[in-house]
Amino acid sequence: MDWQWAWLWALGVLLWLPQCCVAMTAEEKTQIRDQILEMFDHAYGSYMKYAYPADELMPLSCKGRVRGLEPNRGDIDDSLGKFSLTLIDTLDTLVVLNKLEEFEEAVKRVTKDVRLDNDIVVSVFETNIRVLGGLLGAHVMADMLRGQGKRMQWYQDELLHMAKELGYRLLPAFNTTSGLPYPRVNLRYGVLNPLSRTGTESDTCTACAGTMILEFAALSRLSGEAVFEEHARKALDVLWDKRQRGSDLVGTVINIHSGDWVRRDSGVGAGIDSYYEYLMKAYILLGDNVYLERFNTHYSAIMKYISQPPLLLSVHMHNPTVSVRSWMDSLLAFFPGLQVLRGDLKPAIETHEMLYQVTQQHKFLPEAFTTEFRVHWGQHPLRPEFAESTYFLYKATGDPYYLKVGQSIVEKLNAHARVPCGFAAVQDVRTGTHEDRMDSFFLAEMFKYLYLLFSEKSQLPIDIDNYIFTTEAHLLPVSLSTTQSPCRGNSTVQQPILPAEEDIFTYSCPSAQILFPNNPSFAKTIRDSYKYLTGVGRAPHAAAVRGIDLPLHDNGMEPVEFLKSMGISLTKLNDISSMAAPPESGGQKGTYRVKLIAEVSQTPEEEEVVPLVVQLISPPFLGRTVLTAGPAKFGMDLTKEEHGVKGSIVKSAPYSACGSIENAEELHGNIALALRGDCMFAAKARRLQEAGAIGVIFIDHREGSSSEETPLFQMVGDGGSTSDITIPLVFLFSREGDVLTRALEEHRNVDVLLLPRERQMGREKPSQPLGMNIKIRLAKDGEQLTGASKGATIQLLLEPSEEEEEEEEGLGGASDSCNQKASHPSSPCLDEQTDSSEHGQQLPSPSPPTTDQQSDP
Repeated sequence: MDWQWAWLWALGVLLWLPQCCVAMTAEEKTQIRDQILEMFDHAYGSYMKYAYPADELMPLSCKGRVRGLEPNRGDIDDSLGKFSLTLIDTLDTLVVLNKLEEFEEAVKRVTKDVRLDNDIVVSVFETNIRVLGGLLGAHVMADMLRGQGKRMQWYQDELLHMAKELGYRLLPAFNTTSGLPYPRVNLRYGVLNPLSRTGTESDTCTACAGTMILEFAALSRLSGEAVFEEHARKALDVLWDKRQRGSDLVGTVINIHSGDWVRRDSGVGAGIDSYYEYLMKAYILLGDNVYLERFNTHYSAIMKYISQPPLLLSVHMHNPTVSVRSWMDSLLAFFPGLQVLRGDLKPAIETHEMLYQVTQQHKFLPEAFTTEFRVHWGQHPLRPEFAESTYFLYKATGDPYYLKVGQSIVEKLNAHARVPCGFAAVQDVRTGTHEDRMDSFFLAEMFKYLYLLFSEKSQLPIDIDNYIFTTEAHLLPVSLSTTQSPCRGNSTVQQPILPAEEDIFTYSCPSAQILFPNNPSFAKTIRDSYKYLTGVGRAPHAAAVRGIDLPLHDNGMEPVEFLKSMGISLTKLNDISSMAAPPESGGQKGTYRVKLIAEVSQTPEEEEVVPLVVQLISPPFLGRTVLTAGPAKFGMDLTKEEHGVKGSIVKSAPYSACGSIENAEELHGNIALALRGDCMFAAKARRLQEAGAIGVIFIDHREGSSSEETPLFQMVGDGGSTSDITIPLVFLFSREGDVLTRALEEHRNVDVLLLPRERQMGREKPSQPLGMNIKIRLAKDGEQLTGASKGATIQLLLEPSEEEEEEEEGLGGASDSCNQKASHPSSPCLDEQTDSSEHGQQLPSPSPPTTDQQSDP
């Protein structure tokens, strides 16, 4: 096909482009590449030594994580199927890293040891991208090596046969009236079988349903059985048909039976991300224009409503001018790489630079961070998406700047994530604490992208340009569109794109002349405008002195001591005037006196997470055991309840409260205990409220989490109205939850009190701290003070910002500067927005999401 050759030709041209500078020698690249290999050996070797045949390595415990033997982590564990997940996910990485002997040995282990008929419920999405994708990628590599005549001569398509078996075990999930798959399936019993222990779910995320086509189509074309591609295509057809026609956006969660949207927030991160990715890549892999046209339609909407360079925000799909949250999640870091594939480099460079600066500020990308680049949720489970986009940008631009970015990733992993038995996820980037977790995607993706970043094509055992990466970075050959015939019934009605929606990249591959019009410093020019976006890296700047007089009303505290209590240090103006104004300057040029009329008053504190407590009040505790808890943004506001809410605790059945409540009679009139995970907080709360519970205590499913190490967060709703939920809801981290559950096991009746921490029994109510309201006016030196401005004053020194010094009229532009910045989405003057419709999707503090999926808290 002409487009196929055009794609490869254009990619070659991009690689040929001259570099704007040579910042890294071949020896330096070799040294870093060798370091990456050593790191991989440490991680992979630790898994094989301490964990295999378990699904994952627990790097702090130096043992394998076997589902059912370790404490349940909720939906995170849906990736584990007792099928040696990490080994299968890593197979084609071994080939890319030129570890061919290890690859051959690993394939023998998989074909000999792994069973796929286990009686276990797994995520359809995760099993598809990690296991099915891993088997297919490894089969392609094994077939390639066998064809070279040197290795794998014994191989008889065993991995492909395993992939086909797994494909048939996943197919029952598609047995819905809509064609959208169930989110979970039992590998042995399917979905609707009485023994399956699944099939009651009604919702799935957009990415979960829309991230099947690459693996399923590849399986169909390699095996000759069309059923897989047909089902994946039908699911994509449903999602396309259910898009919001006015905005061309899709929501995050959809009902698999009716096709109605359950959550209507729309972005490019958690819950949606790989749906967009697979539309673009399905076109590249399968050569079907339908996928490209759909992607282009969505992409135009994304760039119109969601992209506010360098930010990628989330909006309401039916009202896309409304932003639904003031934070971004780390999974959107893949999007610059996708923009590279489309050829739209400018926004890719802008967003990537923003992400890089966030990593410079926090060492890693937090699971979520605000539009002002503060940590929203602090976890970092060693996600590879930022490294992925770095690799694609380097491949497109040849700019050695991206090698430096890759080097920083390598150094931070070694410095902050490496432990004796592998690499451990970071529990909170602010504290650097670790989590006993090393997900399979760390080996499948992170090392693959980093190694490719520092490798020349001649140093690789394969021609990487002949393959497309799945969302799990497994390699599928782009030749599938030409060497294998399309499957039966794969024609779809095309949706024509109106001419007004087309741009230079709609049907053509990236053009070197368009992207780099005789300007080898193209990427640097774009980056420079975002150089100090987060404030990191800006050099300190000495500036002229400005004097300030502060007449303070009497508040019972000496003015100087009051200012010191605020963190303000004072220096007499006449002691430093000589430093600010050298003799040749003719005096204190640019020095102003700022008259501050300050009055102490009671001021409301800015919105923050108000700590709650669960206080055990029945014998033998009698109020002495107090557990710190987090609040919810919906349900009863405990801060407005004078005496809190009292009740006996009863564990919900099921514990996750994600199905029909089986012990409603026991729960009636009591406070329910429910485990986080599997479904939304709001859904759990509604079920338990309907069962008669007078309150709910949610307990974190992530082992070892505690309020001492992880900041509290507010549980949020599911994107819709939560006004129907009227009972109080609190959240306990794992360690605090263990105290409560052990108490319930040892003492059949345990009464608790839910209330704000400051009102707990036996504690006096603290006095409201004083705040300050300050009014400011400017006066020239020597100007007479009148009216309220008269009185004793003290002086302190303020240094102007770099921008202020450049202004000709002293402080006159200071407020204008802030007003101008406020219109820019990245400005620190921009107020952080909050919205009650924020969802508690799996990102919240204690529980990071799986690779691309974000199901819920």
